[in-house]
Amino acid sequence: MQPLSPALEEQLSVLRPQYERDGAVCVRGAFGPEWLAMLDRGVERNIAAPGPMGKTYTPEGKPGRFFADYCNWQANPEFREFLLEGPAAAIVGRIMGATKVNLFHEHVLVKEPGTLEPTPWHHDQPYWTVDGDMVCSLWMALEPVPREAGVEYIAGSHRWGRWFRPKRFADQKDHPTDEFETLPDMDTVRRENTVLGWDLAPGDCVVFHGLTLHGAPGNALPTRRRAVSSRWSGDDATYVLRRGFMSPPPLPGAPEPGAPMDSALYPVVWRA
Repeated sequence: MQPLSPALEEQLSVLRPQYERDGAVCVRGAFGPEWLAMLDRGVERNIAAPGPMGKTYTPEGKPGRFFADYCNWQANPEFREFLLEGPAAAIVGRIMGATKVNLFHEHVLVKEPGTLEPTPWHHDQPYWTVDGDMVCSLWMALEPVPREAGVEYIAGSHRWGRWFRPKRFADQKDHPTDEFETLPDMDTVRRENTVLGWDLAPGDCVVFHGLTLHGAPGNALPTRRRAVSSRWSGDDATYVLRRGFMSPPPLPGAPEPGAPMDSALYPVVWRA
């Protein structure tokens, strides 16, 4: 793994306290053209041959296409090299203040032009089989994404001490579970809180906490919106089995509940 450039290290040191406060930060110029080209090949390979978790959320007959797939890094050579050899793990490690970073999984989200389906407001950790404060995502797009077409984040929501029921992307309804509370009215939440979002160029990324509320509109742009969100955990993370829906579901080779994430399934990719 190549070391981060001094300029990127300096940028991350400035962003770290902002991440602790807001739960989401934008890292400019984090990935060079070689990594973008690698992800481009990997995403197209994934679209052409989806894995077992692949889904299309756009109903038949509706415009565009909202495609998603995840947990393919072991079978997809481009994803594997990007995640294990690229700078992503070091970037999130610096942002979280971690001494080690484990890969959790990758998640591809593609919205073709004209796609109407939004990404529902949610936060990620209630879906996931990982507990701890050092849990985050690194979201990056392969095409330019203007602020109005990208993901939005509710600043500070990762510190509310509230866990909301996972949302189904297909119909925006709650997954059935008695473990968490229902998401509040998001129009009210947006009015009463700071909403973060950025104009993003290819190579930029957003790092956000596993409990930061976020959502995105459909794609009204004339271009595709292909994004890869890699999921990571740090020092205090442990494996957990939740009641009801889990995404990804429990997979073979996972640690025992309560154990650190360190395993072949969730390898340590970076150490400080």
